[in-house]
Amino acid sequence: MTSLSRERLYLGGAWVPPDSAERIEVENPYTEEVIGHVPAGTAEDVNLAVSAARQAFDDWAGLAAAERGAALDRLHGALATRAGEIARVVGLELGTPLKIAQVVQAGLPLTVLRGYADLAAAGTAEETIGNSLIAREPIGVVGAITPWNYPLHQVVAKVGAALAAGCTVVLKPSELTPLVAYLLADAAEEAGLPAGVLNIVTGTGAVVGAAIAGHPNVDMVSFTGSTATGRAISHAAADRIAKVSLELGGKSANVILEDADLAKAVKVGVGNAFLNSGQTCTAWTRMLVHRSVYDEAVELAAKTASGYTLGDPFDAGTRLGPLASATQRDRVRGFVERAQGRLVAGGPDAPLPATGHFVAATVFADVHPDSELAQEEIFGPVLSIIPFGDDDEAVTIANNSKYGLAGAVWGGDEHALAVARRIRTGAVDVNGGSFNPFAPFGGYKQSGIGRELGRYGLEEFQQVKAIQR
Repeated sequence: MTSLSRERLYLGGAWVPPDSAERIEVENPYTEEVIGHVPAGTAEDVNLAVSAARQAFDDWAGLAAAERGAALDRLHGALATRAGEIARVVGLELGTPLKIAQVVQAGLPLTVLRGYADLAAAGTAEETIGNSLIAREPIGVVGAITPWNYPLHQVVAKVGAALAAGCTVVLKPSELTPLVAYLLADAAEEAGLPAGVLNIVTGTGAVVGAAIAGHPNVDMVSFTGSTATGRAISHAAADRIAKVSLELGGKSANVILEDADLAKAVKVGVGNAFLNSGQTCTAWTRMLVHRSVYDEAVELAAKTASGYTLGDPFDAGTRLGPLASATQRDRVRGFVERAQGRLVAGGPDAPLPATGHFVAATVFADVHPDSELAQEEIFGPVLSIIPFGDDDEAVTIANNSKYGLAGAVWGGDEHALAVARRIRTGAVDVNGGSFNPFAPFGGYKQSGIGRELGRYGLEEFQQVKAIQR
């Protein structure tokens, strides 16, 4: 295989040699082979990136809305021509099955960026309150720190919104999946994005992420990842009173009421829990089922899970790819081995491919709502099924979590909607309502601060000014 290595950083509109000769290896989690490497950026690289972003800010912020929209439109066009390569690269560095990578890992960020190009072109309307003119202005230089599980979507959700708002960006992609971010840099160069508007520094969170979070000239840090890391970033930003936007963990409940379409609710619920090998913050990893249909739901879930074929992400028959790394695989296996519940599918002894960081599609029934399995974010293909007796108990169990990111309710339309309103999460799908990439996305409690996507996501990167007249 041709190496996917990249030797330079994208700073100030140019490909710049990194400060250090150190490199980070990028592994294919299916073959367990190194497929390339990227620079291990340093604090000095971050300094250069922030300086370039600061220098570019006034001109970019001062552009007319139509001009900024046109620039993002060109970026979208250049990225769209790379859609096939995006899916391929994500399949190689993350292990997402190709069919899913084409739709989600490549298609979704293009949809999101298209939306931000349109929002940028439309501009932000001013409003009047009494004798005050209310204006919105870009917050400044944004540090974007993104995760490995949706390595382009999470980048575009931040970068697209920040650029549309008139901000400039220093981006640190995950060191596990940095290669697809280079395709965005290639597209930015092709689109003629002004120098310094987008800067990319690869490296570890401990070095590059920390340098961005604590940098005195970064006006806002937007982070997606673990709650523990989000807490550390909040502390670093708080020392200099900088704004943070955090999209963190989840432990979402899929509530199946007694009047639900059971077969559909279970099938869709299992698919949601196992999407991207369970490496999804919004995954419905707790299936709450009314006792009157509980035994049937368990049987259906086990049967559905058994159809998730593990294997090569580029094989059309593969439904479940590997986990992102050996570390992640071992972490998930630990949860499975410690689990207290009735194993009905998969488990620690299920057969696995000869190579790759795999965990079988696993389902536990009779899980206690307070157990580790029901409380901790596992981030792998592990589903817990929990019975309940009535709506009140279902809501109590669903809300019994330190997280509040997403969830679902299935039942008669008005019944399901009434229960959905009582669940303390940033998003709830009712009877299979589809994901809306233009609606606000974010969580309650330890699932985060702020919102991404659409107009609400753009407004996170703006300051509000009152001008009295």
